[in-house]
Amino acid sequence: MNFFEKHGRMSGKMYKFAPKLVLLKRTWQERKNELPLLEKVTITDVAAEGKAVAKVNELVIFVPYVVPGDVVDLQVKRKKNHYAEAVAVKFHEKSPLRTEPFCSHFGVCGGCKWQCLSYEEQLKYKQKQVFDNLTRIGKVELPEFRPILGSEKTRFYRNKLEFTFSNKRWLTEEEVKQDVKYDQMNAVGFHIPGAFDKVLAIDKCWLQDDISNQIRNAVRDYAYAHNFPFFDLRTQEGLLRNIMIRTSSTGELMVVLQCKVTDDEGRRKMEEILQFMADSFPQITSLMYVINNKCNDTIGDLDVEVFKGNDHIFEEMEGLRFKVGPKSFYQTNSEQAYNLYKVAREFAGLTGNELVYDLYTGTGTIANFVARQARKVVGIEYVPEAIEDAKVNSALNGIDNTLFYAGDMKDILTNDFIAEHGRPDVIITDPPRAGMHNDVIDVILAAEPKRIVYVSCNPATQARDLQLLDGKYKVTAVQPVDMFPHTHHVENVVQLERR
Repeated sequence: MNFFEKHGRMSGKMYKFAPKLVLLKRTWQERKNELPLLEKVTITDVAAEGKAVAKVNELVIFVPYVVPGDVVDLQVKRKKNHYAEAVAVKFHEKSPLRTEPFCSHFGVCGGCKWQCLSYEEQLKYKQKQVFDNLTRIGKVELPEFRPILGSEKTRFYRNKLEFTFSNKRWLTEEEVKQDVKYDQMNAVGFHIPGAFDKVLAIDKCWLQDDISNQIRNAVRDYAYAHNFPFFDLRTQEGLLRNIMIRTSSTGELMVVLQCKVTDDEGRRKMEEILQFMADSFPQITSLMYVINNKCNDTIGDLDVEVFKGNDHIFEEMEGLRFKVGPKSFYQTNSEQAYNLYKVAREFAGLTGNELVYDLYTGTGTIANFVARQARKVVGIEYVPEAIEDAKVNSALNGIDNTLFYAGDMKDILTNDFIAEHGRPDVIITDPPRAGMHNDVIDVILAAEPKRIVYVSCNPATQARDLQLLDGKYKVTAVQPVDMFPHTHHVENVVQLERR
């Protein structure tokens, strides 16, 4: 039965628009038919964002969840002039590089896209990613390009995860095919890529110590049993919004529950579920909560209250202790963070006489880590709470040769700032993924430190910045570090010397 048979006679106005309805339907059908099925295509390489690459008649095709050597049928989902995006719908041959994914959520969650690729090959492609970015984007000569430092732990390596509550659970393809109405549509887990209000219910995540799974699932089950409302991201209603879990190398455990609370009943329910966590998991050393009635989950501008225990946990390396609060940035792979900082310290080449600037210092981890080998360290960071933690970390470790300043890097690091605090001998910079602002680069060039150590979580923006520094500085050593197994992300440390 077509539209007109179903809805009967049309008015004159409806007849006027009927040809357009048919035309729209035909155009959509034609577009659908333009997306071909490509048979027996060999995957040849790995590309950005964790996708793999194939080429058919000079058309580059990006495909997720396949590895080089796979021979597959590809259904094109999106086609542009110079490239296409597709998904594998049938495997004819599986690559010897392929491994069996260990997570039941693989392919749906959107994270850990390289589980199907052996870890040795992951490291190979991450090393290649760094090399290609530095040489192609940065046009950098690489006199010493060291082999990537792999992570000893490839599972349960993260010290922090955040899970979202939603009343719109993402249904898998198998669930959709069953064509039934599900009684439970609440979920706590990860956002589905491309569907901001949908959350995939996570049963077990392999990224963080299993206590994280136990806490999340217990809170979920308690909320189910007591009919606590999960947040609706569209209507902005509901109690439970987010839960953050942090573990540490010292064995401490932080949990921060985020709720929307607008009345006494909401507060009562929030305190009830917090008490449930406190009773069920006595190993939690820092149990906190945030009342968030905004339209987003960011807590930088909100108060975090202690329900039980401390307002922080500690990380530790080389006998140094670092205070980490709920808003603090700390590298999410503690063991690899230590290796990363050792490389940064080595590249700094400190003798004990240097004035060091540590840009984007966070909680002062690198600043305090290198302070004992330097004359003085000046740290700058955007987040005021992190700077307060940095100061505490110095005091806690008996370090008295550090100074810390909070504010936007391009506003704090000026020529006047350098005139006041001294011209640095070494600059260590660890910016966010976007890299450094041009104003910051200009001040670095004007300061002319003898040496720069550039730590980056994005080799592409790092390469761009290196090109801007190239007039005065040459790259003398490069050390990639894998902080995030089973993902395409990679950290990279570059040593630059003044020409």
